Amino acid sequence: MPRLPFSTALLLAPLAYAIHHAEEHLVFNFRAWRLKYFPDNNALSTEAVLVILTVVGLVYILLHATVRTRVSAWVALLFLMATQVHNAFFHIGGTLAFSDFSPGLITAIALYLPVNWVIARTALAEGLVTPRQLGALFVGGGALFWAFEYAGPAVLLAAVPVTWAWALASGRRGAQDKDATHA
Repeated sequence: MPRLPFSTALLLAPLAYAIHHAEEHLVFNFRAWRLKYFPDNNALSTEAVLVILTVVGLVYILLHATVRTRVSAWVALLFLMATQVHNAFFHIGGTLAFSDFSPGLITAIALYLPVNWVIARTALAEGLVTPRQLGALFVGGGALFWAFEYAGPAVLLAAVPVTWAWALASGRRGAQDKDATHA
């Protein structure tokens, strides 16, 4: 089987998200489960969340596809750590802690964890991230995920533009460095 490049592996994430969202909201009722155990701090509809996270995720993927820096890989990985990897732990932990099946658990285990393992492995293989950096992105993603769970969408409103700007700036620096070496 041919090796999947990081930029291509990233495309698995929105596919996994769409299927996960279908499990949560078309097959089961995640919102009702969540409201049993957590505060109602997100007034957005499930459809709005689907659209917002899909668009934001695709922009991270496009940023990396065009900028192609380590930083653009890091911010894409950070987003996936927050929205998929820690989300999987949320579903697993919630199911165990409350002894109540968390809608989304099936795809969190069957898709989020394996897909993100493939993405992380390709990032490591291509030298876009070190194991230590991947660990830091995992911790940072966890901080973002839990801040979002407790504070709501304002967390995304703050984190997303900052990370997009960081990725874009890294691309400009990379272009300037290339221009300087060719001068």
